[in-house]
Amino acid sequence: MLVETKAKVGVFAIALGAYLPQFPTLVPEFEAQYDAFKKTIPDTVEMIDGGIVTTKELSMEAGDKFRAADVDLVILQLLTYATSYNMLPAVRDLNVPVVLVNVQKRKAPDYANTDTPKWLGELYACGAVGEMVADLERAGKRHAVITGVVEGGDAYVAKEIDEWCRAAQVRRRFRYTNIAQIGRPYPGMMDLYIDETNLYNRMGLYTKQFDWEKMWAIADPVTDEDAIRAKAEEILDTFDIEGGATVETVWDMAKYVVAFEEWVKKEDLGMVASHYDGFAKGVAGKLDSMLIPAFSMLIKQGTACAVEGDMKVAMAMSILKTIAGTGQLSEMYSIDFNEDICIIGHSGSGDADISQAKKPSMKIVDVFHGKTGGGYLTQFYPPVGDVTYLGITQDKDGHFKFVAAEGVNEDGPIFTFGDTNMRTRFSIGAREFCNRWSEAGPTHHMAAAVGHHIDTILKVAKILDVPVDIVCR
Repeated sequence: MLVETKAKVGVFAIALGAYLPQFPTLVPEFEAQYDAFKKTIPDTVEMIDGGIVTTKELSMEAGDKFRAADVDLVILQLLTYATSYNMLPAVRDLNVPVVLVNVQKRKAPDYANTDTPKWLGELYACGAVGEMVADLERAGKRHAVITGVVEGGDAYVAKEIDEWCRAAQVRRRFRYTNIAQIGRPYPGMMDLYIDETNLYNRMGLYTKQFDWEKMWAIADPVTDEDAIRAKAEEILDTFDIEGGATVETVWDMAKYVVAFEEWVKKEDLGMVASHYDGFAKGVAGKLDSMLIPAFSMLIKQGTACAVEGDMKVAMAMSILKTIAGTGQLSEMYSIDFNEDICIIGHSGSGDADISQAKKPSMKIVDVFHGKTGGGYLTQFYPPVGDVTYLGITQDKDGHFKFVAAEGVNEDGPIFTFGDTNMRTRFSIGAREFCNRWSEAGPTHHMAAAVGHHIDTILKVAKILDVPVDIVCR
C-alpha cells in the first residue's frame, strides 16, 4: 500500500492466582499454553503483550500497555477459571471490543485419570466466560466469544482470530490515515453529503480538503523521467488500451500518477473522494480527461478513490480492500427480470485487483455521462463466483450504519459502453434484493469485493461500534 498501517492488538491471558501455590505445576503449563497461543496471532498485526494476569495489579499494568499503544482490539485467552477482576482493569479505559478466546487444551477428558491440576490446566472451559461477559456488559464494553480446542488444531478458532485481526486493520487505517475531499460532492446527491466533524468524532477519520486549482498543478514539479517512464510502463501493463498505446501516449497520465502517489504519501491518504464540475478546458480539462485511470492506479495500491465526491463509499471501498483485498465502486444499474439477476457496476476509477476475469480496459469517450468533459474511461471485469456488497449510510442523528449483502456473480452478457458491471444473483431474488437493499436506506453507491465477507464486516462493525443491516447471504 502507498500508506502502510498495521493494527495493534492487545493480547493477554488470565488465571486465578489462588490456584498457583496450590498446584505449582500449573505455572509452567499456563506459560507454555500462553506462548503457544501468542503464535496463533497473525503477524499481519503488531501484538501488544499484556502477559499472564493473575492479580488486579497485573491487569492494570496490561491496561497501561494497551492504552499507550492505542490498541485496535483486545484478545483475551482464558487459561482456566479466573475472576473478572483479572480482566476488567486491563480493558476498562479502552473503547475497543474484547474477544474472549475460550480454548480447551484437550479434546476430551480421560475421566479416570484426571486429577484437579489436570482438570484446571488442560480441561477447564466455559466456566468463567459468562462471568467475563456479564462484567463487560455492565462496563458498557463490546465483546465476542470464541470457543474451541487446541488438540488437533481448530480451523474455526484460527479463522475467527484471523478475521478479527483483519477487522482491526480497518480501525487502524481509519485512525491513522486521512480522507481527501477534492472539490465537493456531485450537486444534488444529498445522500452523499457528510458532516466532516461528525465523521471524525464517530469514525475517527479526518478529512483533508483540497481545491482543484492545486490538483491541476500537482504534476508540475515532477521531472524524473525514469520514474515517469516506469509508471507509464506500469499503466500499459495494467490496462488494455483501445487502439493501442505506447509509453509516449500515456506519458502525461504517468506524470500525474507519480505526482498523486507522492501526494498520497505526504498527506497520509487512505481514501480520496473527488468531483469536478467546472469547465473541462486547458489544464483542468487535461487532468479531468485522465483522472479515472490515474486514480485507478492509486486504488490498486490501497488508496480508495471514489467519484462524485462520495466519502461514504470511499470508506466502504477501503474497508473491503483492507479485509478482502479488493474494493470496487458500484451501484445498481439494471435488473434482468428474465434471468432474475441484478446488473451492478459503475463508471470511473476502479480496482485492478478485482478484474480477475480479464485485464482491465481503457478507452476514450467524448462524454462522461452526467459529468463535465470526456476522456479515458476504464472498465474492470470481476470474476464469476462469490461477491460481497457494502454500503455506508447515516440516520437522522448522524449515526453511521453498514448495509451488506452477499451474492454470486454469474457469467453472461454485460454492458459494453465502458462501465464496469456484474451480473449478480442473490438468494432472495433480484426484485426482493432491490426492495430490501433500498429499504435499508443506503446511499446509491456501494463497494464490491470478491468473496463472501459479511462475517468479517460484522467484526469491523463491532470494532467501529456501527450497526449493520444484512440484506441477504
